[in-house]
Amino acid sequence: MTDVTDGVLHTLFQSEQGGHEQVVLCQDRASGLKAVIAIHSTALGPALGGTRFYPYATEEAAVADALNLARGMSYKNAMAGLDHGGGKAVIIGDPDKIKSDELLLAYGRFVASLGGRYVTACDVGTYVADMDVVARESRWTTGRSPENGGAGDSSVLTAFGVFQGMRASAAHLWGEPSLRGRKVGVAGVGKVGHILVEHLIEDGAEVVITDVREESVRRITDKHPQVGAVADTEALIRTEGLDVYAPCALGGALDDDSVPVLTARIVCGAANNQLAHPGVEKDLADRGILYAPDYVVNAGGVIQVADELHGFDFDRCKAKASKIYDTTLAIFARAKADGIPPAAAADRIAEQRIAEARRG
Repeated sequence: MTDVTDGVLHTLFQSEQGGHEQVVLCQDRASGLKAVIAIHSTALGPALGGTRFYPYATEEAAVADALNLARGMSYKNAMAGLDHGGGKAVIIGDPDKIKSDELLLAYGRFVASLGGRYVTACDVGTYVADMDVVARESRWTTGRSPENGGAGDSSVLTAFGVFQGMRASAAHLWGEPSLRGRKVGVAGVGKVGHILVEHLIEDGAEVVITDVREESVRRITDKHPQVGAVADTEALIRTEGLDVYAPCALGGALDDDSVPVLTARIVCGAANNQLAHPGVEKDLADRGILYAPDYVVNAGGVIQVADELHGFDFDRCKAKASKIYDTTLAIFARAKADGIPPAAAADRIAEQRIAEARRG
């Protein structure tokens, strides 16, 4: 555990990826809970971000993921125009094996102990029903069911926002905010990806999908026989004639191996932290691939859960999420004006808002 702590301290205090305000390591032996809560910034308001439940290979990998995701939430919330800073939590373990009410209640107590500095919600491996349990111990919980005063599943608006970002990308590159006649590859058709596919089909796109879960693929192809399916992401990114690639599973989808063989002209998807390391955004730009920054286009979900804290109104949230289209276009314009990749342009805009809040 010493090595893990040393790694955390180095990231927090020395690396360029640091700057986090607080990191909390949580353990409840009775329930088996091992979790990390990372608060990157509260400059704009209480940190807001979901809880990921995942069987990390090592504790160090879990901490690194929490830190990266929390930082991403600061930027996402800033770009979405929310009065929230960025935070994220990860629970270590296979949710199919160790998730229980006792574990979630113990986690809720740790969230409550932060006194509102961190507001939690759903993420990979956690669902609305889980947030209902967490909320029994912490009132700083969102993403709850309508029966418990919440807004329900945020996947609907997340997918809607990604689709708006994709429309903006198409307008920027091809002059038309539509995917009609374009071939779009979606990697990961779970909670968000399968809803995104529905938007694409309705818009007239040709869709190709892949997912590690065969039942997720089958759910779509049974309903829409015209949708193509390939064995894995490796096959998807090499698909001939692909116009848009939408990574909608876990992060790190764009790396030194995938970018050189990617056939798509646009990358726009729901996954967090799609860029495997700094510099990938330049590699994409050098290949003439337009990248819509992930934390900008996938902000529909956080817009919804933030609204829940003030009394949820779906139409109000959808109107806010529709602005992702304009925000994405503004990022592309800033990137062109500054001569930088879109990811760097989005960071600059977000950092400016956070810095102004700190000065205020």
